[in-house]
Amino acid sequence: MLYNVSMRNLNSKSVLITGSSRGIGAETAIAFAKQGCDIIITFLGEISSAEVTQKKCLVNGAKSVELINLDVRSTASIRSALKTVNLKYGGIDILVNNAGVIRWKKFESQSDEDILDQIETNLVGLIMLTKYALPHIKDTIINITSGSASHPVVDLSVYCASKYGVRGFTEVLAIEKPSLNVYSVSPTMTSTETTDFHGMPAERVADVVVQTAKDGHGKPSGADIKVWEVIAQKYATTPWS
Repeated sequence: MLYNVSMRNLNSKSVLITGSSRGIGAETAIAFAKQGCDIIITFLGEISSAEVTQKKCLVNGAKSVELINLDVRSTASIRSALKTVNLKYGGIDILVNNAGVIRWKKFESQSDEDILDQIETNLVGLIMLTKYALPHIKDTIINITSGSASHPVVDLSVYCASKYGVRGFTEVLAIEKPSLNVYSVSPTMTSTETTDFHGMPAERVADVVVQTAKDGHGKPSGADIKVWEVIAQKYATTPWS
């Protein structure tokens, strides 16, 4: 069932995208830049990739681009980042929780560090950032999950668990915060460093994320937007071609 949802104008909206120095996050930042948004790029550690993405955003029409070092596993880092954002933009119109890590290993081969890093980044970090950002979010929260939250994938047991958790968190948050638009977006395998550049172009995932911010693809808050379904409909072809 589709819902009648008015198309939201994204021009001049402030958009915070975690893990946006490369991959899906970087392409999402560029896609929002094309809508005339103020972009907040977060990165962890090395700034050079973030600076490249910043330049691409400005070339593509961003009103402004802020670079912030953010570790979503650290409450202190989250608080510091949000303080900077709120001082400059007076809040966040759209939050895209994209930061994530993955370990392609069978469960018994995963170290304690492997397990904790995935859970703390993909699930706990996402929840904690949302908690502290929530009083300052004006419009939309989009949580990037995964096709592995719909279909089990061998060698991704812990990653799947973290993404199933994101999906459940999104559904309940949408009920508790009816004043906000809350969605999860699930990509299939996407061409990034994580997949050795196999799969769907990251730009297509980014386009689906931006459209989610505009109208939720006609679905109610709390819905999971499956990228491969949207792309197959739009292009009448396999999503990776």
